[in-house]
Amino acid sequence: MVNLQERPAAITKITNIQEKWHYELCGMYDAECRFLEAQQMMLQCVVNDQLQSLIENHIRETEQQIRNLEQVFSTMKQQPKRINCDAAAGLISDGQKLLLLTTDNPSLLDLALAGAQAKVENFEINCYRALIAGAEQMNQREVVQLLQQNLQQEQQTAQRIEQHLPQLMQQAVSNTSGKRK
Repeated sequence: MVNLQERPAAITKITNIQEKWHYELCGMYDAECRFLEAQQMMLQCVVNDQLQSLIENHIRETEQQIRNLEQVFSTMKQQPKRINCDAAAGLISDGQKLLLLTTDNPSLLDLALAGAQAKVENFEINCYRALIAGAEQMNQREVVQLLQQNLQQEQQTAQRIEQHLPQLMQQAVSNTSGKRK
């Protein structure tokens, strides 16, 4: 748990809904930037062609999502700002650990990468839903549209991963069934 006395001096207390929303927007901006870097790393490790294609496509989408978030900042007359998103950092750290633990088995590695990506997508979906709800409350129609574009892409990516997971699971089972101790 975070002790409020340990709150970084650069971050002031949040006193209204707009400041809360802005803080979450800055966190999402940080998360998308972190996830872009993580996807680029994943792309170097993935073996499965379909998963590779999915990650390549989502890298391009993530780059667009970052531009959309920068447009949101501009629409709100603010400079893009990253506030450390501990949840994103944690998801990436967990994915990296699993990547290291499965590196000797390509089918397990692909399954681990897909599972990590699925966790990220579900996190992003929930964050974008909250940001959209806040933007709607503030009557920011253009912001809502930009965030909905990001949400739709995240939902589509999550669906593609979920559709691909059974095949990756079957490959992993097939390639590890004779290797148990």
